[in-house]
Amino acid sequence: MSTPGTPSGTPSVTPAVTSPDVTPDVTVTVIVYNDAERLPRAVASVRRQTHRNIEIVISDDHSTDETPLAARRLATQDPRIRHLRLPRNSGGCGAPRNRALESARAPYLMFLDSDDELTDNAVELLLAAHREREIDFAMGAVQHVREDTGNRSTWMPHLVAERRTLDGIEADPRLFFEHLATSKMYARAFLDRHDLRFPEDIHYEDQLFTARAYCLAKSFTIVPEPVYRWYTAPYAASDAASISNSRHKLTNARDRVHVQGLIDAFLAESGHESLREDKDYKFLKHDFRMYAGDLPHRDEEWLAAFAEIVTPYLETLAPGAYARLPRAERVILQLVRDRRLSEARLAARGVAHGAAPREVTTDTEGRVYWGGRVPDSDWSRRELDLSDLALDTCPFPRARFRHEITEVTRGPGASVDLTIRTFDPAMRLPVGPQRASLLLSPGRRRLTVPFCLSPVRPGLFEGHVHLDLAAAPLPLHGFQGTRHPVLRIHHQGLTHTALLLAPLTFPPFTTRVDHHRLTIEPEPRGPGRLQIQWQPMGMTALIRPLVRRAARPRVRRAVRLVSSVLR
Repeated sequence: MSTPGTPSGTPSVTPAVTSPDVTPDVTVTVIVYNDAERLPRAVASVRRQTHRNIEIVISDDHSTDETPLAARRLATQDPRIRHLRLPRNSGGCGAPRNRALESARAPYLMFLDSDDELTDNAVELLLAAHREREIDFAMGAVQHVREDTGNRSTWMPHLVAERRTLDGIEADPRLFFEHLATSKMYARAFLDRHDLRFPEDIHYEDQLFTARAYCLAKSFTIVPEPVYRWYTAPYAASDAASISNSRHKLTNARDRVHVQGLIDAFLAESGHESLREDKDYKFLKHDFRMYAGDLPHRDEEWLAAFAEIVTPYLETLAPGAYARLPRAERVILQLVRDRRLSEARLAARGVAHGAAPREVTTDTEGRVYWGGRVPDSDWSRRELDLSDLALDTCPFPRARFRHEITEVTRGPGASVDLTIRTFDPAMRLPVGPQRASLLLSPGRRRLTVPFCLSPVRPGLFEGHVHLDLAAAPLPLHGFQGTRHPVLRIHHQGLTHTALLLAPLTFPPFTTRVDHHRLTIEPEPRGPGRLQIQWQPMGMTALIRPLVRRAARPRVRRAVRLVSSVLR
């Protein structure tokens, strides 16, 4: 929300025009820093609440843009709104939340970030849970909204699938994964009883605050209905990225590790050491995993500094937490810990797609390990042992190959020539040429380009593909979107389809095909595939929205009904 600054002091307050004799049921704090554009949307979501007896506190972390003016304007529009402005920027979310909490008048408290929203009945749902029984807090589902695509999904849906009341976090330690402080309504008495406040002067304060709340609560209720709308822009420009999306900054990793250490200390001091493995698993599966997905796009200097930050902490985590991870994630973690950083980058490119290593090594006992040598330590051998994947015996459709484009050359028109290498570390393919094809589906129909993979040496094949994108079958109304080709191998009547990796850098090029702008470029994030984008132009761009509206289920049902009547 905010940028680094100096500690905040006593805030100034613009009082709400409301009767002091009427105590609100709930105080909703909206924290903001330099976000004048989105603040009205967040506040509007609170004003729309079906439960009306609320107090709204806009807590401004000393914004330097038009935010104070926007906040004062909002306060004049609704007597339930108060504007609180910190005298200095605090550099985080903790201070503006705490200052608002100190002045809150209601017995129940909620927190909202200025770039998010509450659902219309969030207060009603969570307050009803409090009134049903005595609990310390109530929490609901979070609706995750991607700003770049508009896609909506439920955050951690398996944790909020049903209504339930838990007598402490021990009843379901998986809830450590749901570490948002904003999806919850807290009893003020609970926070005061434990002097529970947000940490200040650190980032990822939500994780520490929420871990404390989970452990200190005697009981809390989960409701399955969505109460919070969380907007994210995962690919925003670095200067506009949120804290959680600023993983390219080494300070971001340092802050996250620091907070984990504070949580560990709290668990030990509060008598919750038994939860340590669950909390460690959450860190490995969620926090570290976010950085792992970015490793292919980091340079050697960054990787070395990152390893220096995280490795000392990784060495303190419970062995059982590692054992609960998929093998591919354990491999990345161990390669980082062993400072085999270039290999960690290679492993990270296929972590979610089942890509094989380029090579494996077998020891004298027949154990198979990642890479070109047997690991030195017992722990490394345990973590880099791939024997359980049965690389040499699993069914062919689930075999592990690694397909890499080694050269991209622009051809005539909308074509591109690709040189592809296929690594077969388990020697699943027989000696000799192999039938393969490149698959691309911009729409419902598929473009299939057959080619031959020729042996280079045992476990390595190479082929050349001429991909003419003008031949890709597009829908009549055009296509707008991004696609990544995949590679399919044909062997003894079976097929294997897998990820196709591309060079992380090569000059992108743009051309025009059938009233579309076509761009071929390296995928800028994730595994780094060959990325092909279609953007409709001219009449196709005008007609496409009309055709999409006409293709909606209700319209199609109406057409079928009319057709049946006319028969």
